Amino acid sequence: MKAARERKEVRAPNRDGAKDAANGELGPEEIWKEPVKRLLIRLATTSAGLDNAEAKLRLTTFGPNDAATVKRSPLWLQFFTRFRNPLVIILLVASGLSAATGDVASFLIVVSIVTISITLDFVQEVRAQNAVEALRRTVAVQATVRRRNGASLSVPIDQLVPGDIVELIAGDLVPADSRLLESRDLFINQALLTGEPYPAEKQASDEALGTENPAGASNAVFAGTSVISGTATIVICRTGGKTALGHLATSLAEKPPATAFAVGIRHFGMLIMRLTVLMVLFVLVVNISFHRPALESLMFALALAVGLTPELLPMIVTITLARSAMELSKRKVIVKRLSAIHDLGAMNILCTDKTGTLTEAAIKLVRTIDGRGAESEAAYAYAYINSQFESGMKSPLDEAILTAHPFDMTGWQKIDEVPFDFERRRVSVLVEHDAKRRLIVKGAPEDLLRLSGRYEGADGVEQPLDPETRHIFEATLDALGAQGFRALGIASRGVDGSHDTAAITDESNLVFSGFAVFLDPPKASAGATIQAMAAAGVSVKVLTGDNEIVTRHVFTEIGVPVTGVLTGDALTHLSEEALLGQLPRVNLFCRINPQQKLRILLALKRLGHVVGFLGDGINDAPALHAADVGISVDGAADVARAAADLILLEHDLSVVREAVVGGRKTVQNVSKYVLMGSSSNFGNMFSMAGAALFLPFLPMLPIQILLNNLLYDVSEIAIPFDQVDEEAIASPVKWDVKFIEHFMLVFGPVSSVFDFLTFYALLHVFGAGEALFHTGWFMESMTTQVLVVFAIRTRRWFFRSRPNGFLVSMAVAVVAVAIGLPLLPIGGWFGFVAPPPLFFVFLIGATIAYLALVEITKRIFYHFTATRSPRAPMDIVPG
Repeated sequence: MKAARERKEVRAPNRDGAKDAANGELGPEEIWKEPVKRLLIRLATTSAGLDNAEAKLRLTTFGPNDAATVKRSPLWLQFFTRFRNPLVIILLVASGLSAATGDVASFLIVVSIVTISITLDFVQEVRAQNAVEALRRTVAVQATVRRRNGASLSVPIDQLVPGDIVELIAGDLVPADSRLLESRDLFINQALLTGEPYPAEKQASDEALGTENPAGASNAVFAGTSVISGTATIVICRTGGKTALGHLATSLAEKPPATAFAVGIRHFGMLIMRLTVLMVLFVLVVNISFHRPALESLMFALALAVGLTPELLPMIVTITLARSAMELSKRKVIVKRLSAIHDLGAMNILCTDKTGTLTEAAIKLVRTIDGRGAESEAAYAYAYINSQFESGMKSPLDEAILTAHPFDMTGWQKIDEVPFDFERRRVSVLVEHDAKRRLIVKGAPEDLLRLSGRYEGADGVEQPLDPETRHIFEATLDALGAQGFRALGIASRGVDGSHDTAAITDESNLVFSGFAVFLDPPKASAGATIQAMAAAGVSVKVLTGDNEIVTRHVFTEIGVPVTGVLTGDALTHLSEEALLGQLPRVNLFCRINPQQKLRILLALKRLGHVVGFLGDGINDAPALHAADVGISVDGAADVARAAADLILLEHDLSVVREAVVGGRKTVQNVSKYVLMGSSSNFGNMFSMAGAALFLPFLPMLPIQILLNNLLYDVSEIAIPFDQVDEEAIASPVKWDVKFIEHFMLVFGPVSSVFDFLTFYALLHVFGAGEALFHTGWFMESMTTQVLVVFAIRTRRWFFRSRPNGFLVSMAVAVVAVAIGLPLLPIGGWFGFVAPPPLFFVFLIGATIAYLALVEITKRIFYHFTATRSPRAPMDIVPG
């Protein structure tokens, strides 16, 4: 009861304290200056954490814990924002003026069509975005949070609030600016905030060291950093934009560089907009110079601008990418960054580790041996003790040691530790047993042999490690590698009883005990998958921390040739120019550390490659950020998953290959809309310009242009669902705006030829007046504009490429509406009249002739562009 009263007394006044903390009263210095007890009171929390209701209330008050979050507007406001398009506003104002002069019906029809078009665009895009967001949340980085009811929960880090008590282990991201309540052998990578490349040791204490830089305070941890080793319990003090990282993000706010895909889409949109503005001004000037009604001419020009503007492009792109993300999720790939799907389609080099991709990642300890190859219980004992006491994130090798067979740890006590890092490639623990202290080291066997001056003989007696014996031990290691075994070296040294701390300098003059020998079987499907990816234009380069002999054995087992090898030591001595010269032939990099991985990736990008990187380690984040496509796996360290663009739910290269194919299909489907829109819009510009010069009336009423645009948009909704020819996705693809321009300049005039033919037939064969002319051109324009998708969607003869049934249904339905509408009473609302029966004969003949001419032109066009861009409208990426 007393404890309950104390909690009650703390909570009532301190909710405001938590609010004050989030509003800036609790400054960065106060996080590490305040005594822990006082800090908990100010945050209205206890070491047991918040209860669920309080956590939800604070989330509402403080907002999501995401420094980059941009608060979304309500859906209704997003919807009405779509009406802020200047062209739409002017069109609605002009139609309002028309209504004021008595043409109310036209005004209502214009408003209805504009509203339907915007609603269609808005609903489709919001649905796509919501679907993708739901997928992202399935792989959101989680934090282990204490709740006052005694439970520990995993919650997304963006749901954390000031006062939450969070438990950290190696590999975790620090979710917010926090104070340490408990810590054990805690080392933090805080290079993002301090610039210090080496891990910093942190300890729970009321006294802070390293406060010259607030982010370096020894008793606090900050958002944007990550746990290298050790464990900790923290209390969240500041979240989201209030964190040190949030202030940094705000002060250095800068959009990431746009991808080639985004640049290409924007370039295409601007091209069409420029042409549209010129076209509208030309038509407006011509109509006014011919003394046609000014208001009617203005509405016609504005409707033409709305019709020619590719307003559907963002929606088509979003839906296509979102649908691809949904399809990839069925193949066990979660997309975190939508534009990464295009980068996948363009990727021509994939860098990956060996474990889990070339091997099964089912690592087992098969034996522990001394330097001569004899079984060694001492080597196993030291390996077990080291792995048991290691506070960092347990590697698969550690797990294999600990699960091999039990070892009695009675009487063993840990004194200190030197955590693993990728420069040293080893971990050391200082332990005590029977009042004797010993430093036990486990790591890269070559390094431990180099650091050892003695070895433990079969009788347990230490003997000098002379050159001849060293050579025997090295030969044993090489023999293990040649058989495909991985090995860790085990060594130790005795220290005196006053030795209370372990340091890197203690890792010298060691006593070598032997090797822990592991087997990770090659993955049976890996060789075929790598060959399939090579056939699809994606080269796989393996970047591993293992030695060359082991990795060569794996390559041999899976049937993949080694074209060239570069070791970490050799890489250290290469200049940038020399490295660029080596990269094309090398497909195996051994004994590589994370900094060298990053260097290799950046060099590949300098050579013009689109590079993917598959990594799951604590120190893989820089390489994942640097790659064009960062790929991680669901079980990876938090820092790796946070940095990745794609998350694989299954650690297998075949999944990556499926994702690459999905990326290529997506880009090709977007290109179909772009090619359709560019050619038809450019053709319509020619036709409008010609009609404006010789017709005594407007070639089409404003409401008819808007209706044409709406129906065309409806027919194009199905494009994201279309199938793609196999040859179109056989190689990496890149966006090529020049190709689109050439396509537009060729196929646009082809469309105009049949528009002019229709003009001639309507005026001189059917003797059309203004209403029949509008009706006839509307029907011909809609029919040819919609049906041409079946020719443009493929490089084959259109009847040899099967389109998606949804696309066929939408196209046929829209054409049926366009042809049937003038025959119905409702057609009069739009100014249509029923054409004579012979016109339908002409329409069928003209449509067939148009599609035939497009097919012939397509064959000629692709023949002349084949040497330049075999996968139009993309460029082949060099393999």
